[in-house]
Amino acid sequence: MSKNWWKITASVFVLYSVVTGLLLKVPMLPILHESIRNLYFHVPMWFAMIVIYTIAVVNSIRYLQTNDEKYDLIAVESVNTGLLFGFIGLLSGMIWANFTWGSPWPNDPKLNSAAIATLMYLAYTVLRSSLDEEQKRAKISAIYNIFAFPVMVVLLFVLPRLTDSLHPGNGGNPGFGAYDLDSNMRFVFYPAVLGWIGIAIWIMNIRFRIRKLENIKNQI
Repeated sequence: MSKNWWKITASVFVLYSVVTGLLLKVPMLPILHESIRNLYFHVPMWFAMIVIYTIAVVNSIRYLQTNDEKYDLIAVESVNTGLLFGFIGLLSGMIWANFTWGSPWPNDPKLNSAAIATLMYLAYTVLRSSLDEEQKRAKISAIYNIFAFPVMVVLLFVLPRLTDSLHPGNGGNPGFGAYDLDSNMRFVFYPAVLGWIGIAIWIMNIRFRIRKLENIKNQI
């Protein structure tokens, strides 16, 4: 039980944020109205994705330093998990955009950059599947991952701020916290972020253990 406290905490946070996120009163803002509740579900997906991609690049660096297969397996399963949360983030964002901006995919630099970043990490999985020799695959994909991470950061956090954007927090638009994230929403939003980050790490850990067992089985 002592080793699983963070899993239990993450599960409680997610359950709490889902229930209160749907039931708790939210500010009635123009255009957004009730769709602002998606803040509790859409934004935490991106936080979880960023954390998981950070774990991936750290373990890619550690693999190049040690040649320990464990770090390569953690890196690849972190990318796979990050893609899962990235796709959920894109889907929930499209639903929100359709209600808020009248289109699931307006020509917005933030959305386009998010799509490019996702395709970039999809290319990582394609690269790995195209290489047969294990050590070569691990080293090349680790190098790719190390270069992909800063590009992803630029795509998501730098370029959208340099031009006009519909997305809050970009292109001169204030972020939610600057003008309408009231105290009630904070009590839901922050646990949602922490909870989904914990769930993402949990999923990555399960995938890593499965991949490790598969590798052991193949070596027998």
